[in-house]
Amino acid sequence: MKAYILAGGKGTRLSEITHDEIPKPMAKICGKPILEYAIEKLKQNNITELFISVGYLHEKIEEYFGDGEKFGVQIKYIVENEPLGSAGAMYYLKNDIKDEDFFVCPGDIIFDIDFERLMNYHKQKNALITLLVHPNIHPYDSDLIFFDKNYCVTELNRKNNVRDFYYKNTVNSGISVISGKALKYFTEPKKVNMEHDFVESFIGQNKVFAYVSPEYVKDVGTPERFAKAEKDIQSGLVEKRNLKNKQKAIFLDRDGTINKYKGFIRSAEDIELLQNAIEAIKLINQSEYLAIIVSNQPVIARGEASFEEVEKMFDKIQTELGTFGCYVDGIYYCPHHPHSGYDGEVKELKIVCECRKPNIGMLRQAQKDFNLDLTKCYIVGDTNADVKTGLNANVKPIKINSEIQEEDIECQKSKDLLEAVKNILKE
Repeated sequence: MKAYILAGGKGTRLSEITHDEIPKPMAKICGKPILEYAIEKLKQNNITELFISVGYLHEKIEEYFGDGEKFGVQIKYIVENEPLGSAGAMYYLKNDIKDEDFFVCPGDIIFDIDFERLMNYHKQKNALITLLVHPNIHPYDSDLIFFDKNYCVTELNRKNNVRDFYYKNTVNSGISVISGKALKYFTEPKKVNMEHDFVESFIGQNKVFAYVSPEYVKDVGTPERFAKAEKDIQSGLVEKRNLKNKQKAIFLDRDGTINKYKGFIRSAEDIELLQNAIEAIKLINQSEYLAIIVSNQPVIARGEASFEEVEKMFDKIQTELGTFGCYVDGIYYCPHHPHSGYDGEVKELKIVCECRKPNIGMLRQAQKDFNLDLTKCYIVGDTNADVKTGLNANVKPIKINSEIQEEDIECQKSKDLLEAVKNILKE
């Protein structure tokens, strides 16, 4: 397979590290250039024919990497004498790539992903373009990718847009797989933005898909992000987040755990985050664990809230967590309820299901989606149903203080989510 790497950036925000003497991809992190990490990851996954677009101080990159032989790859350079934006240089790939799928990544990120999993998804969707999408700690100033239930992209919401609505924290990572067939877009070498010009031109054709992943993909374009990535490389977190490896998660109940308990919540306006939960989720994001919500939402089956309103509730949680610099990696909810007799109930949802806690269907789905080792996971909630879910799934349960009166059940207990997470991270 082939790859296209964007390495033309000057890196103005990183000037205290580059001193404007080298291009941004040549800034050394843990002793070697950022770009070298990308090349190593590509080589490890048998992606060895590389096209690198270069511009500012490009001779520094060419001098270091040469033709790629000493790194086990073949490198062809596309020198942009005039800046062509993040995609314009792809015009020059048309003769070399034909109709093949190829991998695209910026040369100024640190990443470690399961390439085979991504490629299988791309082929399964018969996509022209597959965008790797993930949550981050600043969605409010990032481009967001919106998609339907089939993960077909419906909109690229630009970071400068006014967002007077709640949204999912689904940020474009910069990594993508593109079919060579999409290169017909380019008819001449000119300045083209990858997302806003090239990708957006295909949205609406049902050929652009979002691949949602919790794997490590981080921009290192500021000194703060650079330092954080360096720390994550040293700790081994970058490699551990690759979905080839078994993952660990902390499953989180919603009402009474993340947001204030108000009985059955029927409107997004009634969602009120708990401050201790925000701090707890920040700690999870900084750890080896994923943060995954698992929530019973019987208000749908009871006819008291629509799917759309419940989705809006979770969107509000993601939006507000993002403003505090944290996120959840996954959300699962059960819309069913086994008992009939409610006015306006949705009869097809009044069933005994496998997903309603204390059954373990939601955890099993998360296990499949995130390659989890459930024996190394925890579930934190405020009811006995959460505890029993953990016991049924061989997941360690922790019960936090609750406003719900119910029979005491023997298990590990904590005051709130923050205390529970701190105790987990100590173990």
